[in-house]
Amino acid sequence: MMKQRLNPLALGALLCLAASLPAAASNPQALRLPAAEASSLRIDGALDEPAWARAPVHEAFHTFLPEDGQRPPWRTTVQVLVQGDALVFGIRAYDDAPERIRAPLTRRDQVRRDQDFVAVLLDPVGLRRSAQFVRINAAGVLADGVFTAEDDVEDFAPDFEVQAATRRLDDGYSVELRWPLAALRYPDASCPAGAPPQADCGTRPWRLMVTRSVPREASHLLVSAPLTREALNFIAELQPLEGLGDLVETVRERSFLSLRPELTARAGRSRDPAGRQREQDLTLGAEIKWRPRADWVLDATLNPDFSQVELDTPQLAGNTRFALSVPEKRPFFLESTDIAGSAELDDSGSLRSLAAFYSRAITDPDWGLRATWRGSDAQATLMQLRDAGGGELLRAHAYGTESYRQPAGSTVSFARGRWHQGPWSLGGLLSQRDYGAGRSNRVLGLEASWHASGSDLLRGQLLLSSTSVGFDADQGDRPLAQAAEPGQHLWLSWQRRNEDWNNLAYYERISARFAHDNGFVPQSGVQRLLLQTHRRLGGGLLAGLPVYESELQLKLLQTQTLSDPRHGVSGGELLERRVQPGFWFTSARNSEFWGHLGLDAQRARSGGRLHALRTLSLGTGSNPAPWLTWLAAELEWGRRLDVEADRTGRGAWLLLEAKLRTELPRGAWLEFEQRAEQGFVRGPEARRAFRDLALQSLAVLHLSPRDSLRLIGQNSHFRRRAEPLAEPALEGARERQRQVSLVAQHRQGLNRVFSLGLARSRDWQRQQW
Repeated sequence: MMKQRLNPLALGALLCLAASLPAAASNPQALRLPAAEASSLRIDGALDEPAWARAPVHEAFHTFLPEDGQRPPWRTTVQVLVQGDALVFGIRAYDDAPERIRAPLTRRDQVRRDQDFVAVLLDPVGLRRSAQFVRINAAGVLADGVFTAEDDVEDFAPDFEVQAATRRLDDGYSVELRWPLAALRYPDASCPAGAPPQADCGTRPWRLMVTRSVPREASHLLVSAPLTREALNFIAELQPLEGLGDLVETVRERSFLSLRPELTARAGRSRDPAGRQREQDLTLGAEIKWRPRADWVLDATLNPDFSQVELDTPQLAGNTRFALSVPEKRPFFLESTDIAGSAELDDSGSLRSLAAFYSRAITDPDWGLRATWRGSDAQATLMQLRDAGGGELLRAHAYGTESYRQPAGSTVSFARGRWHQGPWSLGGLLSQRDYGAGRSNRVLGLEASWHASGSDLLRGQLLLSSTSVGFDADQGDRPLAQAAEPGQHLWLSWQRRNEDWNNLAYYERISARFAHDNGFVPQSGVQRLLLQTHRRLGGGLLAGLPVYESELQLKLLQTQTLSDPRHGVSGGELLERRVQPGFWFTSARNSEFWGHLGLDAQRARSGGRLHALRTLSLGTGSNPAPWLTWLAAELEWGRRLDVEADRTGRGAWLLLEAKLRTELPRGAWLEFEQRAEQGFVRGPEARRAFRDLALQSLAVLHLSPRDSLRLIGQNSHFRRRAEPLAEPALEGARERQRQVSLVAQHRQGLNRVFSLGLARSRDWQRQQW
């Protein structure tokens, strides 16, 4: 066999090709600045100080969307400076068509993939289990929060005191982000006295990933780490941030204290059967945050006022007997959401994550204290609050959720901790709500998770409750002391994700008397099994459209009742079965299309008929244009269940969403969002037995990055026709609610906000329609 020699021309061509390829992935490097130079650094987005010319450049970016592993169409670079007590990120986003950059003014935490943005994800703990993130769009608007690996979700609720600026350039834009170390949460793993010099004392490198969104005909997402779609979560490949040296050790013991006083003046009018009433109120409150050292954060709130929090989006509730969850938006509850956890539900009411704490169960806190600790191998949070009450307290059973008026003056206690060792994570929680006079609800929980491989995640949780408070509906929902009733909630799940498959299976069992007054329990007395599989097919052409990703899907769900003599429910009754084959694919302009058949069965009441449901569900969402940033529609049509009438009929559920943005003179921007949701089922006479409608219109006028005017209008309407001859007889009803909120706001940083608001709401109820 003859050996062939490589001629000089071929060798030169290979060298040129190698030089044109991106450098092999290396870890980002930080540059420590002398004190004098660090103090003169300006955060203006320009990247023109001499320090940026010396800082190492990391540009080994990869394409993650629309298809991973591709060469990025645009160059992106990131540099990191250490400015004494802060990290400063300099990011350069090159673009050969800068006129196409989408850089609108928008609300904080509304930086989405319809905009050009860069994001920094930072994990100071180094375990790649959670990461703090900040997004900055090309206009300098911020979105921030926490990404949790086990649930693979990003939570935009937490806000951090960071400083960012952008600069538009002829060949793209640049970003400067100053992230104070005081706003980061990391372990205190300093070595004890006498430890050998080579000891690391449990310290791990800080981990980093920078991303860049480029919304064009094909919406691109670029990442600075070698991340692929088969990873179990989005932060699985965070890279070490090198060059920090002894920075962490030098600032570990520094403390900081922030105080945010609140002064709210309110005047209102209300109308009741006795006539009109006028109310005037002046409240003074405060929020305090103290970080005595890097791994501890202490929060306190006194008489907080949440009147300026954006209204919750209305939801259809007329054709369900189960409570609906709403997201948290109040500042005090957002510090340790990744540790406290949340009870997230899917469209069937099934848990998607470990059930822990539902902060919306706390209605009106008089005061609250919380301590959060983050170690190198463990984290914990502890809360104590006094709730003035007045909201809803839920008591669930297999066929519905009963709601009672929350007693005033309850004390809320909650603690949760987790320990990590290699692929294992173990944890526990304690929860109590004490209503006084021997009335309480207590919950003890144990949980575990195991990364069995790079593709498999197993999780489980067992909650045990003891409830000694009951309610007498005949006496105005009066809370009564009772003998303690035990309850159990078991949840087990397995997830496998690789290049070809994304599979999920879980089993859940909730005993009839289980209650968690600091959590969210819309249903009890049931056991359910879910099997869900997604087969990835990749891209190609579908009906003449470019397809970037596509999946075939199948969901199988079965729910059975457990014995519950109090509500007359026998055990082993099939409550719900879902068989839903479907599809999903993505295309140009960040578009998604999905659909499934519903070959389902459901029972509306114990001992009732098991109804066969046959529906077709279709949905789509897209970023059609820079001015129409989101257009989405979902439709379910076919034979649906009328829960109250205990029968099926032809019906539909429809959801429409549209988000528009337009630039106005003098640099102002207008956001307008419209959401409409409607559901109905026809009765025996081919007329609509009920109609459920929810509308929301939101308009935000951004006069500057700090000044805005927000208007929200909401209208919900439920109407049922009377059917005296039906079995059972149905009374007609009409319920309607209108809400309007107008808020002018001036923001000076995270802790200095001035607001002036006007709100109006009205409810109607009428019988015999």
